[in-house]
Amino acid sequence: MTFKKLTPNMVVHDVNATIDFYRDTLGFAVAASVPESGMFNWAMLTAGDITIMVQSLSSVHEAEDLPWFKLPEGNDGAIFYIDVDDVQELRDSVEGKAQMIVEMHTTFYGTMEFSILDPNGYILSFAQDGA
Repeated sequence: MTFKKLTPNMVVHDVNATIDFYRDTLGFAVAASVPESGMFNWAMLTAGDITIMVQSLSSVHEAEDLPWFKLPEGNDGAIFYIDVDDVQELRDSVEGKAQMIVEMHTTFYGTMEFSILDPNGYILSFAQDGA
């Protein structure tokens, strides 16, 4: 058996606000959504080789896929570690658009990294090897 792909599905309170953040702050594009316009219940977002899905908590419950699922409080949910080819360019582009929680720094393992919060409290850490 071989794992082929991982696509996180982030459960959020407001899909539209999440789309706005990922599109306007990070340059993601909407690849698909339900419904096709208006107040979204689900969307697939892409940027380069990265694909993420965002889904409203109410749609998770209504579809009865995971009726017991609850959102974590605060930012206890997840950290997404994302490799990029120019971490400084990305850092500069998010200035004033996102809450910075860890400023740019060089790690003990040799990468340049910084971290921000998305509107749902998820931590997005961006890294570049040997920068």
